[in-house]
Amino acid sequence: MSTTTLQSTLKSRDTEEWLDIYFTRPLGLLWARLFDHFGIHPNVVTVLSILLGIGAAWMMYLGEAHYWCNIAGILLLVWANIYDSCDGQLARMTGKKTRWGRILDGFAGDVWFFCIYFAICWRLQDEPLPFCPSHHWGIGIWLLCAFSGLVLHAKQCQLADYYRNIHLYFLKGKSGSELDTSAALRQEFRTLRWRSSDWHVKLYLYFYANYTAAQEAQTPAWQRLRQALSARYADAAEMPQALRDDFRRGSLPMMKWANILTFNTRAIALYVALLMDEPWLYPAFECLVLTVIWWYMRRKHEAHCTHLLSAVETGHYQATQS
Repeated sequence: MSTTTLQSTLKSRDTEEWLDIYFTRPLGLLWARLFDHFGIHPNVVTVLSILLGIGAAWMMYLGEAHYWCNIAGILLLVWANIYDSCDGQLARMTGKKTRWGRILDGFAGDVWFFCIYFAICWRLQDEPLPFCPSHHWGIGIWLLCAFSGLVLHAKQCQLADYYRNIHLYFLKGKSGSELDTSAALRQEFRTLRWRSSDWHVKLYLYFYANYTAAQEAQTPAWQRLRQALSARYADAAEMPQALRDDFRRGSLPMMKWANILTFNTRAIALYVALLMDEPWLYPAFECLVLTVIWWYMRRKHEAHCTHLLSAVETGHYQATQS
């Protein structure tokens, strides 16, 4: 496996996590080569990752009675994540990028964690509380996981994904990023009909536009900067290099926090909780630790965008360019 070949399947070094670069991506590339050899489509790989994630959640539920099932669940989720990497690498290798692929890819992680939260709740609902053995978790664990998963997890992953795409936009322009606007997506949504062969595209646009709108709602300072830049430049490639460099300089430190909020750190916390036979620690970690990281990352990124907006509006970059 050559470094060049591996590099060609990465989005960028700026946005890749070290565990992915040295573990997940190399293994994903090996699987991608195997699947490519047999002509298997990336979407099939994504479906396999979804099935592996569901199997991981089932094993985690059974881990209450059989400790080895916890280990099996961890290994299955690692495998699912490798396939989640593999599908994107395979798509970039073969050029088989489709909107269905984007739908499935975004859906995969949601299915994994929905099933994992359900498994944790089902496993703990009749178990005694860790610090009060005379009382059971009952509905409490369902409420904790619902708040952790549907509110916090969603916001954290939305923002991390958005910041990485913003970073890629400044780094590579429109072609190297998946940075969209909810307004454009909803406009496209309105041009399609449900009773047509494009019904699945319309369905995708409905959910994706809402997802993008939720990202935009979390980033008011970036939206103001984006509007100012859009009025001046059609693409990042047209921006002064000094502006692109300044954005990257402030955004790059945020990428480590964005990566923490996506999969690897989150999964490691889950694995530790399972191996300790205390799965409730995972939603607790999400509520207490990851929420602080989300708040800090958002605060720093918004401040950076506000600073750059001021420089753009005062003509700093035009003066630098001239």
